[in-house]
Amino acid sequence: MQLIDTLVPADFRSTINPTLRRFYLCTFFSCIGNGLTLSLFVVYLHNVRGFTDSFATLLLALCAFAGLAASPVWGTTTDRFGPVPVALFSDLTGAGALVLWAFAHTRLMALLAGLAIAVFSGAGWGPASTLLSRLVPEEHRQRAFGFNFMLVNLGIGFGGLISASIVDLHHPFSFTVLYLLNAGVMVLAGVLFFTLRAHGGPVRVHHDDPEKLAEGWRHVLSDRRLVKIVLASLVLLIGGYGSQEAGYSLFVVNNLKLSVHVIGVIFFFNTSTIVLAQLWVLNRMQGRSRTRMMALTGVSWFLFWVLLDVALRLPAAVTIISLCVGMVIFALGETMLTPTSSALVNQIAPEHLRGRYNSSLGLTWGLSAMVAPAIAAIYFGDHLGGWWPISIGLLALAGSAMMLNLRRTLSASEDGRVEAVK
Repeated sequence: MQLIDTLVPADFRSTINPTLRRFYLCTFFSCIGNGLTLSLFVVYLHNVRGFTDSFATLLLALCAFAGLAASPVWGTTTDRFGPVPVALFSDLTGAGALVLWAFAHTRLMALLAGLAIAVFSGAGWGPASTLLSRLVPEEHRQRAFGFNFMLVNLGIGFGGLISASIVDLHHPFSFTVLYLLNAGVMVLAGVLFFTLRAHGGPVRVHHDDPEKLAEGWRHVLSDRRLVKIVLASLVLLIGGYGSQEAGYSLFVVNNLKLSVHVIGVIFFFNTSTIVLAQLWVLNRMQGRSRTRMMALTGVSWFLFWVLLDVALRLPAAVTIISLCVGMVIFALGETMLTPTSSALVNQIAPEHLRGRYNSSLGLTWGLSAMVAPAIAAIYFGDHLGGWWPISIGLLALAGSAMMLNLRRTLSASEDGRVEAVK
């Protein structure tokens, strides 16, 4: 009991009511689906369907652009109709797109399916963050987002293990099964999300205030603090998640000459580290500067890319060990980033614009997923893949510097340096 009190304080446990439990269950199931196919986008198109690696990486960038273009629309619709209707529509249409993707034998099919997945599946970040911010008091948001992130990775970990046991490059139909399973899990997550509809409607309190009704994206973009958070997050994510998704699996299979099955095992070390360390890290972050925590994320990601670069010069067995160690280090950075960035944006967001603020933070994921594949395509297309890891690592360090510079624009409370008043 003492260990539980240490990891999950009693005041936070008291906020985990049945409604919040259902929200967390939605998170877990939807992320099992994500874990099934995480980082297999390029491998699927190039190694299974036979498209060139340039087509695969550039399609990934195009899909990211489509998701990016749709993101402001999802933010607006979330504020207008509420997070639950938007998330439900996103899950069901995204599942349909995954079915098409599972049978993508031509470039046109891959293009249409990829764009549909990007547009409809990319709506999840803003509505989920908006709903979670409604379900917990302000003083518990950072911990709630951290706990949610732990469940995200627990789900991804389970999905990754299932994926590793199913996929086989010599049997393309195994990938079809994988994507169809992902679609089924998305439908299940959508049904669970629908049970939260009583808490996921539009904000009504400002409907009689003409000034607030008139506020929209122009007001959001005029918030210089938000703009700086978005820019710093963008650079950091290009040096982390974006590049990891764009080229990591391709680098492991084609540059390090390792089996595709190894990828699922490596990612299991990532997700299991997050699950085991997240609560401990959350306790260490309470009352500390959020911007410094996010800067520390960039440092850990730099070390991850250094280890990947060193792996080129190691024997196969040692290479796998170094990749697993690198994933652990990457994961420790993740445990600091998502809780702090989400809590920070929701701290400065007005309630009636919360969907747009969360969508703005979500834009950084879309932009990084668009820019990172383009960078990877240049390196791999010109046979410079060996230089790719260390170059991305330097971008992660640049993101750290921008996070530290962001601190002076925030109050102590916004930066998390003082406990929120209860």
